[in-house]
Amino acid sequence: MQRAEVLKRVIGILTEAEEIRRAAEAGEDEDDSELGSSVVTQMLNEMLPAIRVPADAAPQEVARLVARALGPALQTMISGFTLAFSSLAMTHDSGRSDVSSAEVLQTLAFQVEAGLFDEGA
Repeated sequence: MQRAEVLKRVIGILTEAEEIRRAAEAGEDEDDSELGSSVVTQMLNEMLPAIRVPADAAPQEVARLVARALGPALQTMISGFTLAFSSLAMTHDSGRSDVSSAEVLQTLAFQVEAGLFDEGA
């Protein structure tokens, strides 16, 4: 999965998490919260690669295959969450009360879409 796609999913996860929190605070139906959780789980699963392990693989081989497959994906996911956190923190620390966290994430999504965070850029 391309880095921009991972960043978009990270932003989607954070946006959905905010919706889940808002719904919980408002006392809305738990079924809606469960639906949001399943959306978050789906987005997380989409960012992780499929891993094929031979049936006769030794435990060390399984560990090596899993680490090799998950390492790059997790690194990209972590960088995405870090970017989103930094964007939110910078807005908060600057004292901006005229912009919501959802607006910060939306701006970040537009920047990702415009290629601002493409690899090599």
